[in-house]
Amino acid sequence: MQSLTGVGVSPGVAVGRAVVLTHRTQVLRFSIPSKHIDREVTRLGTARTRSRHQLEALRERLTAGAGPELASLFGAQILMLDDPMWLTRATTLIREQRVNVEWAVQCAFDELSSVFDTVEDPYLRERRGDFGDVVGRLRMNLRQGTADLGDLFKDFDEPCVLIADELMPSMAAQLDWSHIQGFATDAGSRTYHTAILARSLHVPAVVGLHDASHQIAPGALVVIDGTEGTIVLDPPASLIAEARALRAGGLAPQPKPASAQTTTADGVRISLEANVELLSDVAVARKQGAEGVGLYRSEFLLADRTVAELTEDVQYDVYRSLLDQMAPGPVTVRTFDIDEDQLASRQPSGALPPPWIEPIEHSRARLGLRAIRLSLKRRELLRQQLRALLRAARHGDLRVMFPFVSGVDEFREAKAVLAEAASELESRGEQVRAVPVGVMIEVPSAAFTSDLLAKEADFLTIGTNDLIQCCLAVDRTDDRVSHLYEPLHPAILRLIRQVRRAAARQRRPLSVCGEMASDPVLLALLVGLGLSSFSMAPSAIPAARQILAEVNAGELRRVATHVLRLASVPEIENYLLKTLGGMDPARKQTVGN
Repeated sequence: MQSLTGVGVSPGVAVGRAVVLTHRTQVLRFSIPSKHIDREVTRLGTARTRSRHQLEALRERLTAGAGPELASLFGAQILMLDDPMWLTRATTLIREQRVNVEWAVQCAFDELSSVFDTVEDPYLRERRGDFGDVVGRLRMNLRQGTADLGDLFKDFDEPCVLIADELMPSMAAQLDWSHIQGFATDAGSRTYHTAILARSLHVPAVVGLHDASHQIAPGALVVIDGTEGTIVLDPPASLIAEARALRAGGLAPQPKPASAQTTTADGVRISLEANVELLSDVAVARKQGAEGVGLYRSEFLLADRTVAELTEDVQYDVYRSLLDQMAPGPVTVRTFDIDEDQLASRQPSGALPPPWIEPIEHSRARLGLRAIRLSLKRRELLRQQLRALLRAARHGDLRVMFPFVSGVDEFREAKAVLAEAASELESRGEQVRAVPVGVMIEVPSAAFTSDLLAKEADFLTIGTNDLIQCCLAVDRTDDRVSHLYEPLHPAILRLIRQVRRAAARQRRPLSVCGEMASDPVLLALLVGLGLSSFSMAPSAIPAARQILAEVNAGELRRVATHVLRLASVPEIENYLLKTLGGMDPARKQTVGN
């Protein structure tokens, strides 16, 4: 028996087998049941086959086209993909350590990358980048058909507890807590947002354990005492029996199933839509109860295609399929949000990184030529996308949204291109249906002029991720300053209030997307600030619905009013701890009491 001591943040006792979840370089690691080892190995083989076909197609196109000298690059990458050394190593990790395939691939890549670093020949050392591109493509293909994060724990036949290095609120909100008895994390404190979520769901939790995720092996039997702030590894039978008896006397209510609509305890209607990237995400969104697609990231259409391959007809088919799958719910498509380097990398020629390179997902801190700015420089590319969207609009409730708009002039120019696209379609004899056109507020200049933008846009959407980065001058991927990325900064909350007021004065619909909407604590605060429409990761919707159904919007407004008077993040966090941290769904308590 071994005991670890941390900070108890949610009272109660949990006992179960440990599932270890760690997060590194955007790759999740979690243990899998023995019965699913073969499934993970099969996923690796399927992704490898898909990647090989893509590489062969690229090599053939370049051989026949303008870049035959680059064909050898993809030939070399095919050899790397087929290398039995790292494939065997990844398979061994899956079988011996019982980990998911994504983590096994990352570990195998890390191990072999260290070999490249020791080679003296500069040319051979540079091949590490090619190997990284191969692994990036493989990881992109592994995403297709993967289970939702909320389904990870459904395959376990007995109660489990979650042990994590860090559990971000947006991730915690996506988990199915009916299968998790409790959790413990290396990081965190009593004011940790995830801790507040745990208390609201009556899930025993201990945080601040420093290295529990390294000390506890997947599958180990663990007792978590959220009242005392301790966890016990390999407990004796007497302690297990006592823990189970205590838990049986105070079982937490389970999350409610998805329903068509969400309202607060005092009857305020809240709209919950989904952020999606792939067509396969729509089925997950509907399963979780999404009322629509609040954000479709259209740049993911370029994840496995070149610009030349992404024709108007290809886009039309995707947008129409989105509408068909989500019908009768609305679908909001954001035009391409990529920068000039990412766009160049998707050209069929040029010795640049291939089209699956991962910065398309994560590089959002660049403040140069990106999103609508780049689209307006490449008008034909934008017109082509808008033509496809206007054609698809005949088949459902479609909304078009322009990203990274900095002011009215830019928005007017984008709408002018939309008018050009409509005119081109009409000249082809096609009927054009008017579509709502909106602005994504993610630049401070747009937030400060939201009253002007609201007069000309049909709707506004606050993109919190970029708004926080731009406003606070913080690249959250830079470890040196990422701690300054703070959604609860008074400047961010005041900007959101300003945009909400501007939209209300012009009677324009306003929604919020980004990670703030996926954090149940921040979601409650946003409702207090007057927001009622949100778009989030599909698997975050059930937890959001449960939290919102148990809170009183009137009390949340009083909470938000007080928060706006506070001067610092610690003050705000401490106040939210005393208010939102006291939510008790079982007794229908409202915050602020």
